Amino acid sequence: MGGGRAAGGVASVTVWLEVEGEKRRVELPGEIGAGSGAFECLVDGRSIMADVRFLQAGVLSLLIDGRQYRCVLDGDGVLVGGRRFGFEVADPRSLQGRRGAGAGTDGPRPVKAPMPGRVVRVLVEVGDEVEVGQAVVVIEAMKMQNELKSPKAGRVAKITVGVGDAVGSGDVLVVVE
Repeated sequence: MGGGRAAGGVASVTVWLEVEGEKRRVELPGEIGAGSGAFECLVDGRSIMADVRFLQAGVLSLLIDGRQYRCVLDGDGVLVGGRRFGFEVADPRSLQGRRGAGAGTDGPRPVKAPMPGRVVRVLVEVGDEVEVGQAVVVIEAMKMQNELKSPKAGRVAKITVGVGDAVGSGDVLVVVE
């Protein structure tokens, strides 16, 4: 589908989503970007119906096979249930303007809370050098601890939270430049 047309003549998007070290080909109909509703998607060629509801910019709710997932777009990754999954787009032009200010590795990149919770550990200090994927903050949400990781290699420029702080979905916790 990557540069093709979905039913109704709307261009589709192919995304390669990495899940536990394995890449999955996900073909999304172009009309997903136009609004909420039920859509047919292909995952590794298998048809899946997904009910999509946009909650706010960059945040959506998916209902697939009776299970609900909250997804937060974060540059070149998506946060689902507190876990970050990287993705790449087969035709990057198809997502221009949709990926948000945090896209790419140039410039400062925020580490945001994927859901409301409480900070239980801050694993870095301002000035620390970090690697991509290194844990920087641990939050507790829904009785589970979630390690939030650096989206890029760089230096910790800012820490906006401390242990015990309550955070909301999308709050910036750490900035890496």
